[in-house]
Amino acid sequence: MNTYREFFIQFLQLYRPFENHLNIQLAKHDLFRGQWTILFYLSNYGSATLVELSNYQSVEKPTVTRTINRLEELGYVEQLPSIDKREKRMQLTLLGKNVYEDVRVTIDAYEQNILQGISEADQLHAIGIMREIRDNILKRGDK
Repeated sequence: MNTYREFFIQFLQLYRPFENHLNIQLAKHDLFRGQWTILFYLSNYGSATLVELSNYQSVEKPTVTRTINRLEELGYVEQLPSIDKREKRMQLTLLGKNVYEDVRVTIDAYEQNILQGISEADQLHAIGIMREIRDNILKRGDK
C-alpha cells in the first residue's frame, strides 16, 4: 500500500474515535463539539461574527446560527451592540467564561491522556504536518 494511502486511512481511523470520545467528555458539561469549538474560539480570540465562526469551523453559517442560539439560551454567549445590524458579533458572557474554564480542565485531562507516550517534539512535528496538509487543501482544493 502507498504511504499516502496509509496516512489517510490512519487519519480517518483516528478522527471518528477522537470526535466520539471528545463528545463523551463534553457531555459531562452538557455540551457537544460544535458548542465547545465556539466557546474555545471566543475565549481564545475574542468576539467574532457568525461568518468568522463558520469559517473557523468550516461549516455553513446556518449551522453556527443554531449553535449560537443555543449558547445564548444557556447564557454562555451574548451579542455585542453593532452599528451594522446585518452583522451579529458574539462574545462570551461571564457565565460562558466560567463554563469554558471548567470544561477546559476536562478537555486538558482528556487530551493529555491520549497523548501519553508521545514526545513534545513528535507532537510539534505532527502539528506542522497537519498545518501543511490543511494549507495544501485550502490552496489547491479539488484540483
